[in-house]
Amino acid sequence: MTTTTTGTRTTKAVGTAHTRVEGRDKVTGAARYAGEIPFAGLAHGWLVLSTITRGRIRSVETGPVLEMPGVLTVLHHGNAPQVDTDYIGMLGMPPDPTVAVFQHDRVPHAGWPVALVVAETSEQAREAAEALVVQYEEEPHDVTFSGALPDAETTPGISGPGVTEKGDLEAELAGSAVVLDAEYSTPEEHHNSMEPHAVTALWDGGRLEVVDSNQGTVWVANELASLFSLDPASVRVRSEHVGGGFGSKGVRAHQVAAVMAATSLSRPVRVVMTRRQLFSLAGYRSPTIQRVRLGADAEGRLRALDHSCVSATSTVYEFTEPGAGVARVMYDAPAHRTANSVVRLDVPSPTFMRAPGEAPGSFALESAFDELAEKCGIDPVELRLRNEPEVGPVSGLPFSTRRLPECFRVGARRFGWAGRDPRPGLRRDGRWLLGTGTAGASFGAGAMPSTAAATAEADGTFTVRINAADIGTGARTALTLVAADALDVPTERVRVRIGDSDFGPAMIAGGSMGTRSWAWAVTAAAEELRGRLAMGDAVPPEGITVRSDTTEAIGALAQKERHSYGAQFAEVAVDVTTGEVRVRRMLGIFAAGRIVNPLTARNQLTGGMIWGISMALHEEAVRDRNTGALYGADLAGYHISTNADVPVVEADWVDDPDPDDPVGIKGIGEIGIVGAAAAIANAVWHATGVRHRTLPIRPDRVLTAGSRA
Repeated sequence: MTTTTTGTRTTKAVGTAHTRVEGRDKVTGAARYAGEIPFAGLAHGWLVLSTITRGRIRSVETGPVLEMPGVLTVLHHGNAPQVDTDYIGMLGMPPDPTVAVFQHDRVPHAGWPVALVVAETSEQAREAAEALVVQYEEEPHDVTFSGALPDAETTPGISGPGVTEKGDLEAELAGSAVVLDAEYSTPEEHHNSMEPHAVTALWDGGRLEVVDSNQGTVWVANELASLFSLDPASVRVRSEHVGGGFGSKGVRAHQVAAVMAATSLSRPVRVVMTRRQLFSLAGYRSPTIQRVRLGADAEGRLRALDHSCVSATSTVYEFTEPGAGVARVMYDAPAHRTANSVVRLDVPSPTFMRAPGEAPGSFALESAFDELAEKCGIDPVELRLRNEPEVGPVSGLPFSTRRLPECFRVGARRFGWAGRDPRPGLRRDGRWLLGTGTAGASFGAGAMPSTAAATAEADGTFTVRINAADIGTGARTALTLVAADALDVPTERVRVRIGDSDFGPAMIAGGSMGTRSWAWAVTAAAEELRGRLAMGDAVPPEGITVRSDTTEAIGALAQKERHSYGAQFAEVAVDVTTGEVRVRRMLGIFAAGRIVNPLTARNQLTGGMIWGISMALHEEAVRDRNTGALYGADLAGYHISTNADVPVVEADWVDDPDPDDPVGIKGIGEIGIVGAAAAIANAVWHATGVRHRTLPIRPDRVLTAGSRA
């Protein structure tokens, strides 16, 4: 036995910049991702997607394909095993029926999985999949999302109830000195991460082993166990390195198909989605149509706020993009109403996408506030400061902290807002019209129960095991810093292992709750272990392990409303001859809890802001009404911001530790994108004098708007 010591350090790790602990492995290729880990006897599956939008499968002509070189099997609705979808999953939602592949002959949308071809090599599987003939009985379809939406259903979403209301809205609007009533729309948007969705499934000694790219291994393990009616203990999912997720990497069709094939063939089967398949099967942000009505007195203080959001969902699964949810947090009024509703269309199911609800909702609400400021003759920053709520506008709960006013004041000073002439269309730089805009941001700061294990090793190091997922956020590094401080040892003595469902239940990487939830559990385990060692316990060869569970501790968080906040500022240049819009600079000041690692935190925040540029000016998935499929369903046809589109983008923060969190964390994964598109759109108005209530602000829209102005 040996004695492992901790000590008293004057310098803490949390709050200091630290490069990623796995960075060297990633840049040298030593870090293996789900689609490149070798397995003996590996077979390869290739999904076959429907070529019609709505109808039935008449036949799957497998005979010729089964005779092709290397082909092992073709799974489809006629021979695939049945799965169980009658359950509520880890996120409190039923499974999307799209994941229950090959269960019937119905086709509810373009790109529906109709078969899986499995062969010895990926090339053989792809060739055979492209040769597979599927006959259909086609039916009329409807994929058009427009302002005429008589079938919209008010529905609860991930942000709470479908409708919230208080006060007499119409009376307060009628009594307001200034009234704004405007409609805003955002398009269908897709989150194609750098690493495609990939999975390998195999049976090992009666246990299902899955190596996957996902945002929560326990989540995927539990869903697979439910779908295949397995004992959860007999399913293990590993996901050590993930190259991006943004909400899309949950349970998808390829994982279920791989398990089916591995079961049928009794050998490992890998399925990797192509870029084009991701546009059908990985989810996306639904298009929205939003109406915002604001009523204010002569001093700009709100008397009425009405924010409604309609989004599209599929005919097989109800997913709501809760755009009106952001109004439940940001501003209050004596009469306050929000409503989220959906329209069912013959389209793939939407899903979580970075800041679901807040990203499109903030575009509408913060654009409307800019318009109200213009009508009132009040500076946009000042208008927001005048409408700071004292408690949660809908919840009525006190705020844990709310330093949004400080974000605006600091941001305005650093951006140079005080010298801004509010009149639009006056500043020029050669052929460019210049303008500046601002917008507020908020995103919920929750935490979910998690477990962690901390082990004191005989060699004087420490190993922390927690079922976290690092999807590029730097979570593994942040947890290393948190554990080092809790143990009171240098970071070099701490190893953090993540991404294995055998480590026990823990929060997924989602909702900006991952690092906060995991850090809480890591802190609890590490502090208890440190106490054990301080009592002089000797460390045996197998080490000393302490396990934590934060279920009880986190229950107290419901007593307050908790959010991260931000103030976004943007300067744009607009060429009214060509319609080109260029973002020249952006500044975001955030109040987002204690920042664990400034290096990766700034990366997260600026990454969200850059995505806001993409959202404001580029991203738009367009469906062909005739085929029901997307035009240009690839990264060549789907436009995003590139290096040439990204100018000076700065992110910083004000001190804002959560007093009820052991580390003070809130969450930063999504707040960076919230409000960014609105700040840019508001800056375009300031440059040109023309409002753009529809995203993206394409050159043709700038030109046609200018001709109408």
